[in-house]
Amino acid sequence: MIDRNSPVTEDELHAYVDGELPAERKEAVAAWLAAHSDEAALVAAWQAQAEAIRARYGGIADEPVPERLTLAQLLRRGRLDGRRWFAYAAAASLAAFLIGGTLGWIAHGAALPTNSSEAITADALEAYKLYVVEVRHPVEVPGSERPHMTQWLTKRLGYPQHIPDLQSIGLKLVGGRLLPGPTGVAAAFYMYEGASGERFTLYSAPATSPATALRYKGGNRFAAFYWVDDKHAYVVSGPANRDQLEKVTKAAWEQIDASRKKS
Repeated sequence: MIDRNSPVTEDELHAYVDGELPAERKEAVAAWLAAHSDEAALVAAWQAQAEAIRARYGGIADEPVPERLTLAQLLRRGRLDGRRWFAYAAAASLAAFLIGGTLGWIAHGAALPTNSSEAITADALEAYKLYVVEVRHPVEVPGSERPHMTQWLTKRLGYPQHIPDLQSIGLKLVGGRLLPGPTGVAAAFYMYEGASGERFTLYSAPATSPATALRYKGGNRFAAFYWVDDKHAYVVSGPANRDQLEKVTKAAWEQIDASRKKS
């Protein structure tokens, strides 16, 4: 039996769009979307795209098979013996599967641009999980070389880098590194560490999403706050303690915003 109160997954959202979601979950997913405006907008985009694809190509699926390609005609002409027919049918089935799957993933990818704020946040969280456990090589450039790091990453990303000083809230700059961004362009990644060893990261990359206020993306162990300003996305990731993460994020946001206004 499906738990009506279980968390909504991305697979369920796709099933919701495709009309394949079990009846027991439709109401729960609809209620969840009503309370999550960002995800609701994304689902609406998927639905609109699915409708556009159906409107343009749906008629092809209903067209009759040309007479010359029907099984009866092919067998009548002696073009297929038993073994050849098996191979032909298998190839046709595989082709249909691949075409359908490819179109589905094209639609999925097009609906969620790889440099949208959601995609950038997902990348930032993955980078956090990867590097936060590193002991000897968590960064490329140490925090002691802040001026060099700022100049280097500003040049690589193509817009000014403002690296917050978070010592006032007990966080030391460990350093930073260059990462491949969601669209193949560069992204900057900075790491901070507290006295008890907890680590937070700041990720910055170009974005296509419009400007946003601070938004939260939660998880069981890790979480992030993100925002977009002037086509640049920023993500602060850390342990899933919302109050603590919000404190770090607001300190970083205030410094970045003040530095941008001065430059």
